[in-house]
Amino acid sequence: MEKIRNFCIIAHIDHGKSTLADRLLEYTGAISEREMQNQLLDNMDLERERGITIKSHAIQMCHKYEGEDFVLNLIDTPGHVDFSYEVSRSIAACEGALLVVDAAQSIQAQTISNLYLALENDLEIIPVLNKVDLPSANPEEVTDDIVDLLGCKAEDVIPASAKTGLGIDNILKAIIEVVPAPKGEPNKPLQALVFDSVFNPFRGIETYFRIINGSIRKGQKIKFLATEKSYFADEVGTLNLKQSPKNEILAGDVGYLITGIKEAKEVKVGDTITDFENPTNEAVSGFEDVKPMVFAGIYPVDTEDYEELRGAMEKLQLNDASLVFTPESSAALGFGFRCGFLGMLHMEIIQERLEREFDMTVITTVPNVSYQAYNKKNPDQIILVNNPSDLPEPSSLDRVEEPFIKASIITKSDFIGNVMSLCIEKRGVIKSQTYLTTTRVELIFDMPLAEIVFDFYDRLKTVSKGYASFDYSPIGLVTSKLVRVDILLNSKPVDALSALLHTDNAYRIGKRICEKLKELIPRQQFDVPIQAAIGTKIIARETIKAVRKDVTAKCYGGDITRKRKLLENQKKGKKRMRQVGSVEIPQEAFMAVLKLND
Repeated sequence: MEKIRNFCIIAHIDHGKSTLADRLLEYTGAISEREMQNQLLDNMDLERERGITIKSHAIQMCHKYEGEDFVLNLIDTPGHVDFSYEVSRSIAACEGALLVVDAAQSIQAQTISNLYLALENDLEIIPVLNKVDLPSANPEEVTDDIVDLLGCKAEDVIPASAKTGLGIDNILKAIIEVVPAPKGEPNKPLQALVFDSVFNPFRGIETYFRIINGSIRKGQKIKFLATEKSYFADEVGTLNLKQSPKNEILAGDVGYLITGIKEAKEVKVGDTITDFENPTNEAVSGFEDVKPMVFAGIYPVDTEDYEELRGAMEKLQLNDASLVFTPESSAALGFGFRCGFLGMLHMEIIQERLEREFDMTVITTVPNVSYQAYNKKNPDQIILVNNPSDLPEPSSLDRVEEPFIKASIITKSDFIGNVMSLCIEKRGVIKSQTYLTTTRVELIFDMPLAEIVFDFYDRLKTVSKGYASFDYSPIGLVTSKLVRVDILLNSKPVDALSALLHTDNAYRIGKRICEKLKELIPRQQFDVPIQAAIGTKIIARETIKAVRKDVTAKCYGGDITRKRKLLENQKKGKKRMRQVGSVEIPQEAFMAVLKLND
């Protein structure tokens, strides 16, 4: 127990968490030179390609310090806001955190929000100033910023460079001296927190846990508290670069468990594992509930693959507890699921993972939020609108209520004007403005949830040069003027592209969608009109011109009527084609509708 240290690495995106993890592993000799590669812990292809961490990764290292052997459990965490739930889970399994700050970029929004998460969980914070070898680094100024933020001494901040390996020995020394050993009693009944799980097609579900009290042995009968189900521990062990099986894992340590569970529903992240014969009565306080931001429909391309898609989603949910989904159906796309995501990047990643890991080609509809509608006949009966197609006809509609949120934005005082104008453009109403320090301001707005779904976060980052952090909490429903904008292709409505928009923005966005689709849909053999309509009223139109074969090429000289005849025949053919031809919509078109402000 005394020789164990559990810590995680938290930082803003691109401040060098994964590289620092690589250096720590190298320095402690957890990996050989042959196994060494950049971003070693990022084992998903997607992570390596994009250069971002999506999943938290746990790994164990052994380090000799002053003649004693210590066991260090490191959990590398993602930096992007869409995966902040991953971070909260990692923090719950640790006693200390390395707060990495880029010496060139100083403290960013995500640094602050992850720091607050860590402080709420009473973690010991070790500040690390990374990238001090960069020519643009400004270590003195950034050290002052860190001192202001944490209230620590300037000498406590460890200068380091994860790229060259500078300061790694000081970081390890600080981890051993500053991070407290895990508290726990090996003699108490088993109590372990599940902080992650992965589906292995050969071995069933692998559960990652951190033992709070007691110990877990191979072959022991265990029980999950939330699901009340019991299993035998077929294999337990610790997480080195490859899993290393052990006979027993004691309190305070982090490890994995294989029980041969096949059903994804049976393991919940945040659950407590306990002994079957001598169970603990209290569950470990897990994590906060996840709040999906964006809802979108995910449909299989082939309706027969519906059950397969369900299985794939359940396995993904196991690995990514922030994904929420319920079944739904659509006229154009058949059966599928309504999924809740934490943001647009999260949605893209899920879509990509479905394709890569489970070989599922899916269609994603335009993301939106849930509304409540009322019709004139019985104005008290709620009609839940998850899909724009559920909205009653404008003639029978009484009113629509949409969800509002209280948005809290912390930014530098230089960017107040930009942030305000962005929020007002998104139909936000300012409620208060407070100066936290002389340079940092907190702005509170009431805003419609629908407006922050699409591109709000990206634009907020743009207008504030990355210095704005954003948090929200729902405040209920407010009546608003909403209309359904339908998109017609070749005069046939495409229900997957319909959107519910505020009356003031309907014309502008309808026109933008038509322009965007014109760019993306390939040219056909006939003219394809793209129209945006509210009810029966067309509000915008674009036409994709036909690809025409030059039928008059071999007709030279002679009377004009010969050419005319050939062209007339072509025209008839095109007309007939238009009646029978169908237009394929590429997948990018569904996604592009979201990025209208690019």
